[in-house]
Amino acid sequence: MNIRYDWLIVGAGLTGSVIAERLANEYDRKVLVIDRRDHIGGNVYDERNEHGILYHKYGPHIFHTNSQIVVQYLSRFTEWIDYEHRVVGVINDRLVPIPFNLTSIEILFPDEADSLKTILIDTYGINVKVPILQLMNSEDKKIKDLSKFIYDNVFLGYTTKQWGMRPEELDPSVTARVPIHISYDDRYFQDSFQKMPKEGYTSIFQKMLHHQNIDLLLNTDYKDISSSVHYDKMVFTGMIDEYFNYIFGELPYRSLHFEFHTYHQTHHQALAQVNYPVSQEFTRITEMGYLTGEWVGKTTIAIEYPKSHIAGKTIPYYPIPRKDNEDLFLKYKLYADANLHEVYFAGRLGDYKYYNMDQTIEKALNLIGILTQTK
Repeated sequence: MNIRYDWLIVGAGLTGSVIAERLANEYDRKVLVIDRRDHIGGNVYDERNEHGILYHKYGPHIFHTNSQIVVQYLSRFTEWIDYEHRVVGVINDRLVPIPFNLTSIEILFPDEADSLKTILIDTYGINVKVPILQLMNSEDKKIKDLSKFIYDNVFLGYTTKQWGMRPEELDPSVTARVPIHISYDDRYFQDSFQKMPKEGYTSIFQKMLHHQNIDLLLNTDYKDISSSVHYDKMVFTGMIDEYFNYIFGELPYRSLHFEFHTYHQTHHQALAQVNYPVSQEFTRITEMGYLTGEWVGKTTIAIEYPKSHIAGKTIPYYPIPRKDNEDLFLKYKLYADANLHEVYFAGRLGDYKYYNMDQTIEKALNLIGILTQTK
């Protein structure tokens, strides 16, 4: 290629697309974006299936944030539809709100509900989220018994399936984040902004990358073009260990497998997401129409199976939160800082951290300031 680019962006997911759009639009830089997949959008990509139903190809993505900066930025590329995510879990053959809340107590413990609710409210207050570890350390026997039931029936099985290991094998922060919601608010998120893009996520990426300063190459691996493309600086949003050919070993990830089924009926389940923390091999079933707001007389569901990630064969979804994994990442990070000066690693894979969508966008927007200040 004879064109010289100011920036090569490896990865057309959220991080890469936001950075490319800002560099091209705000700073008038010439940018080449490449992706090894045949589409833009990374794991946020959505498309229509053979039934004409819009679905999330790589699993459900629910947009929620408290950041007005992120809302204002994304709103340049989409209109929104109202949506608040609600989840139930199958526990003792009952559908129970997740996160576990006061309604969950009423469903599962009808005879003890009043006393349990009173103890929780008197101890912790109302409309608050209390980490399960804090409840498990309570000296009150009823609270301890309740927290153990929740741990065993809501958290333990789901976590073991999700990560392929027991909670005690993971970083303690995983357990610490599990909340009990002392409230009747059954929304899964309590963020101030909870909506979904009116035309889907892929439309957002198309608008971001539609710019005269941006060229896009799909079905393109960085290693295949690194010596033939002329550029000054690079943002790499892929796996940092892969970039360095795994010289210190592979960073572990969890992957996912989805089974999609379409039914000739209006709805398949009562709300968007049903979790299966104990029963079944899969973790959850998501019905797409709830997320997209589109109902066409047919409905598509996604059944989600966590699985081990195999480099080169599966898609890495989640960095596995363990101290030894973080130590290995830091080894790569220090090596990169010492040996590379015009290459920047970013995003969930580049930072080896789990980010929500709004966190990904906010970090990408913040990174722009660093990228444009460097000489």
